[in-house]
Amino acid sequence: MDFISGLLALWPPLVAGAVMTVKVAAGAFAIAVAGGFLLGVIKTFTRWRAVILMIDAYVELYRNVPALTHLFILYFGLASIGLQLSSLTAAILGLGLIGAATLTDVFRAGFQSLHAGQREAGLAIGMTPSRILRYILLPQAMRVTLPPLGNYAAQLVKDTSIVAAIAAPEIMFYARNLVTSTFRATWIYAFAALLYLALSLPLSWGARRLERRLGASR
Repeated sequence: MDFISGLLALWPPLVAGAVMTVKVAAGAFAIAVAGGFLLGVIKTFTRWRAVILMIDAYVELYRNVPALTHLFILYFGLASIGLQLSSLTAAILGLGLIGAATLTDVFRAGFQSLHAGQREAGLAIGMTPSRILRYILLPQAMRVTLPPLGNYAAQLVKDTSIVAAIAAPEIMFYARNLVTSTFRATWIYAFAALLYLALSLPLSWGARRLERRLGASR
């Protein structure tokens, strides 16, 4: 009984970490979608080569440098010059900026999958570029981008585990603290794995189901 009660006592901090994991993932997802959409639109429709090169440089920087390096720069590097971010803020911002780089080409591919004649037809009947984007292109592009967005959301939940390195209080942060104090590594990390599974599996299933439905409706 003491063993079972000891295991049950592990749940509250890990569940608290799961709640924080959801908050980090939701905040980072919002930044990633907003940033990726904006950069994707600019990269698709701008004619300024310099702007495209800057976007490409941003995407390559955040794709090819380890995520942990970006988190350390935001949390420790900025603190060294007097700008101290909380661990939660650094985690959300860091993962969000990385996600924006990932989703830039997702949104760009969505817009490029549409026939160019639709934009030309909209201009021909007097629509502004912003109205063409909002009412004609965006609804169709979202059909293409929704499945990848779902897959990205599922991956993001798992990627939040790295923010424990900057003391963001998510699942792995509490798991490591519990292992240090109780030495029950096997059970604690197994519980942590179950929590990640419970959070990410519904997103993965939803993304696959949505992809099948959209594929069947074409």
